[in-house]
Amino acid sequence: MVTHVRAEERGDERGALLSFLEEQRGGIRRALLGLTEEQARSRPSASQLSLGGLLKHVAETEQGWIARAQQEPPAVRRTEANWHECFELLGDETVEAQLAYWEKVAAETEAFIRSVPSLDDTFPLPNDPWFPPDERVSMRWLMLHLIRETARHAGHADIIRESLDGKTAFELVAMERGTPSD
Repeated sequence: MVTHVRAEERGDERGALLSFLEEQRGGIRRALLGLTEEQARSRPSASQLSLGGLLKHVAETEQGWIARAQQEPPAVRRTEANWHECFELLGDETVEAQLAYWEKVAAETEAFIRSVPSLDDTFPLPNDPWFPPDERVSMRWLMLHLIRETARHAGHADIIRESLDGKTAFELVAMERGTPSD
């Protein structure tokens, strides 16, 4: 489990934003606790989402946004033709490997956010049709967007996990801590 932000750093704005993001990451990680690769790849609800696919998507999305903020291209370029691939584990991709990748991305996110001179600093949005042209956003906006994006998918993960085996967020927190859930 990643817990980058120390308690004494949570009181400042950067620390608070990083803590909220980490809290949402934890919801997705917990949804994968104790599952087989087959279960993580399964789609037990009416949606086409799987827990493994959500994991891959949030890791890829976070990396992509941090890269954009650094004015670099994302590690994986998604287009309409390959967008669906960011929501599924392909070939030999595994939950374990995606979790390790996301942990690396999370550390890079924290290092970057802690290194920027100000959360008011801005960067340009990509020239993609779904963004306003010539728009700039702040590092604060970036963090709030990552929290929103991750929280949205953590909610999806809760529903998928409960559809798989009935386990709820409370039970998964207890599992993570190694304590009985009553």
